[in-house]
Amino acid sequence: MSAGLAIKRLAVSGRELRTFAWMAGVFLVAYFLPLSNSKVTAAIQEAFKLLQWYARNHTLACVVPALFIAGAVITFLSQASVMRYLGPNANKPLAYSVASVSGGILAVCSCSVLPVFAGIYRLGAGLGPASAFLYSGPAINILAIFLTARVLGFSIGLWRAIGAIAFAFIIGLFMAVIFRHEERERIAAQAVLPEPEAPKRPLWKTSIFFACLVAFLVFSDWYNPGDVIVRPVAGGSFAAVSLQETHDEVMFQLEEDWAGHRSGDKVTLAKLDLAGVDEAKTWVIAVHHARWYLAGVMGLAVLLMTWRWMDREEVGQWMHNTWDFAKLLVPLLFGGVFVVGFIGALIPDTYVASLVGDNSVKSNLVASVIGAFWYFATLTEIPICEALGKLGMAPGPMLALLLAGPAVSLPNMLVLRSVMGTKKMLVFTGLVIVMAAVTGLVYGVLRA
Repeated sequence: MSAGLAIKRLAVSGRELRTFAWMAGVFLVAYFLPLSNSKVTAAIQEAFKLLQWYARNHTLACVVPALFIAGAVITFLSQASVMRYLGPNANKPLAYSVASVSGGILAVCSCSVLPVFAGIYRLGAGLGPASAFLYSGPAINILAIFLTARVLGFSIGLWRAIGAIAFAFIIGLFMAVIFRHEERERIAAQAVLPEPEAPKRPLWKTSIFFACLVAFLVFSDWYNPGDVIVRPVAGGSFAAVSLQETHDEVMFQLEEDWAGHRSGDKVTLAKLDLAGVDEAKTWVIAVHHARWYLAGVMGLAVLLMTWRWMDREEVGQWMHNTWDFAKLLVPLLFGGVFVVGFIGALIPDTYVASLVGDNSVKSNLVASVIGAFWYFATLTEIPICEALGKLGMAPGPMLALLLAGPAVSLPNMLVLRSVMGTKKMLVFTGLVIVMAAVTGLVYGVLRA
């Protein structure tokens, strides 16, 4: 038997073993799952609800555009360009600055950033800059940092901003140092590759094309902060954020002093006492209302540029690369979201809050681990932290969760393992957890 044939059979055997393991796992879960237990059945229902919410509110508006961007990165960006700005031998300050800024522009969740990360990593981006991009995409979100300061307090918002920016650089540097030997092998492999072909179009055309793709993603997933002007029956008005509405009452967070309450306080008013609640005239809300029109314009621009600037072979390759990413990432993302929903329904919020009620090392570490394994859609970490704060969560663990939560998640880990390997995934996740816990501990000590 030839060596090539033996290797091929081993590869096939490995795939068959993985397939068997998945089949066996599904069988064992189906066989032993205690469906007669009401908590378990309720958890399954909540898992499907979370999966449905993810499919309805996040997949089409965020994941799908990100997959097309990832496919476009592989198809239209030259390897030479990626290597020049993000490669292992690129200027380090420039590479990490570009990675952090470009990741922050996307303002996506820990799952939606994965297709783009996989695209630039496969094109030859250095592990350090690629890891900085991977963290910065979900963590360095200007709107999220602004809302954190407004809802949870200025100091925690400031610390989140500083921590997120610093983390992108530090995590990238640590990943590059820890895996420097593997990086040398990648550099050596890339050195023997044939010279890349000259680009088919000028840089300005490629830049405009990608700018429109990113703008489509940003507009389609635009967030409504809930700013309102409240007009009580007693007279006057005040600016607030609408937090929660029931059949009879509405909860607001004040954005200015009113009736003996200070700005930042939360008040609950009966609907009978309200003359009206008007949406505030802010640019953020204006963009939210116009988001589908803006996204539509960007989409039409992409279609026009595709028609005028690209040939059929390129477009076909773009669709092929996008589909490859979809096959790799979507099943893992959906599976991870379902598992998170199932486990989350079994763990009461009061129990979580009891674990993070002080500023000890344990509490900060627990908050970081919870944040790392949980799935947070864009900006959802803020109301979750607010709710946990009402249940007794300390400021230090709250910051730790804010720094770890948006950057990684269980679905994120599953995909990262398939893209960069188990060891790199574990080290990246570990760095996020440790740094978030340490930062939360320091913040809690300074707040005491």
